[in-house]
Amino acid sequence: MTKLKIKSGDTVRVIAGDHKGSEGKVLTVLREKNKAIVEGVNMVSKHQKPSAQNPQGGIVQKEAPIQISNLSLLTSKGETTRVGYRMEDGKKVRFSKKSNEVL
Repeated sequence: MTKLKIKSGDTVRVIAGDHKGSEGKVLTVLREKNKAIVEGVNMVSKHQKPSAQNPQGGIVQKEAPIQISNLSLLTSKGETTRVGYRMEDGKKVRFSKKSNEVL
């Protein structure tokens, strides 16, 4: 399993594919599939059978996973950046390669 540079809670921008340019917060990261679920991005319609929680059933809009290679992390100023790692005060921290700020 590879080391991923995106964590849940990060703000990312889609840099390739159908949803290119859209931004959102990472809800979950699926490490074994190299994918992430981003809030409001890659929405799909899913048919739901009636159940106790949803007695009506029907069609539900839901986020589908998107490939991590198509995502780029955003800095606090809102620009895309690559991620690096360095040691600060004995702790390993992620930093933006573009602006050198700690993420």
